[in-house]
Amino acid sequence: MPAALRGILLATATIVSLTAIPASAAPDNAGPNKVTTKVPFQTQTVARFDLPWAIAMIDADRLIVTTKPGKMFLVDHRGGDPVEVAGVPKVEHAGQNGLLDVALAPDFAQSHRIYFTYVEPGDGGSSLALARAELKEQKGSARLDGMEVIWRQMPKGKGGQPGGIIAFAPDGKSLFLTSGDRMRPETAQNPDLALGKVLHLTLDGKPAPGNPDAKAGGVRAETWTTGHRNPYGLAFAPDGRLWLDEMGPKGGDELNLIEPGVNYGWPEVSYGDNYNGTPIPKPPTRPEFREPALYWNPVIAPAGLAFYEGDLFPAWKGSALIGGLKTQSLSRVTIKGDTAHEDERFAMEGRIRDVAVAPDGAVWVIEDANPGRLLRLSPR
Repeated sequence: MPAALRGILLATATIVSLTAIPASAAPDNAGPNKVTTKVPFQTQTVARFDLPWAIAMIDADRLIVTTKPGKMFLVDHRGGDPVEVAGVPKVEHAGQNGLLDVALAPDFAQSHRIYFTYVEPGDGGSSLALARAELKEQKGSARLDGMEVIWRQMPKGKGGQPGGIIAFAPDGKSLFLTSGDRMRPETAQNPDLALGKVLHLTLDGKPAPGNPDAKAGGVRAETWTTGHRNPYGLAFAPDGRLWLDEMGPKGGDELNLIEPGVNYGWPEVSYGDNYNGTPIPKPPTRPEFREPALYWNPVIAPAGLAFYEGDLFPAWKGSALIGGLKTQSLSRVTIKGDTAHEDERFAMEGRIRDVAVAPDGAVWVIEDANPGRLLRLSPR
């Protein structure tokens, strides 16, 4: 088990500010305008893990961390080594696949229940699974009790890009789940495959009432939106609207406002191109598909997404914070209506996989590395 490593790392960084143009008017390559300044935070290393993937804040000092190889830990910022959680199911760990997101149930304070996603091995390959369990803690130990898989993407197959991000509805009565295309782009437009979609489910993993095609049954009844590639960020803004970030192909990372029944176009359109260099039609050529509110070209490889509503960074109120894997950065994006603008990009020292905001207003991030650091950001 990795030891908790402490210490304050004070750093300066480069901030990059994009001149974000509404996507409908943006050129094919919306390049950055560089500005250099100090970052407004200090960085504390709290612990290190083998390929950490997701964070779930329990309170200002305690959190859950998942790692892609298949381990889950409880971390207490006040001291002590991370505690490994027993009872985590076997995961398919290869490439982008493994143990993925973790989120506290809306009634966690009473039920101690958590939800988590992972890539589940099996005959014919692997698939995304959504599970829940009670987190039982005793002094110095923790385990998952009564674990049940409440949803599976079927049939199983091969490929990375699993998605797997969980966001509970503001009323706490349902959840939204991202499912990537598993590197099979055509699946994102197939209404009968739960790939390349955002799903809307009950807390028991069933199709949520009121979904756009609820009467159709099967995957169609679960589907909220379609046409996604590799969605690794999903969160509700303070105004109650749902936003998603996803990785494009060679260029064309996106931030999308998620609305029911909308098709976001992958793989028919993109502001990027295929990795072999062949072009993909740009979104304005296909008005039936929704354009992104913001796109990046060159890419940032967006990952974790969280909205800031704390008090420690007043200038960030209402902003979206997005981890950048390729750019090793943390981006701050402001949103007005259905438009988005990347105001700041803070250079970090590693690939930022997930972002979370604690009740005290501190920002927590994890690095996609082995070892990858769990970092707490607070004002200078």
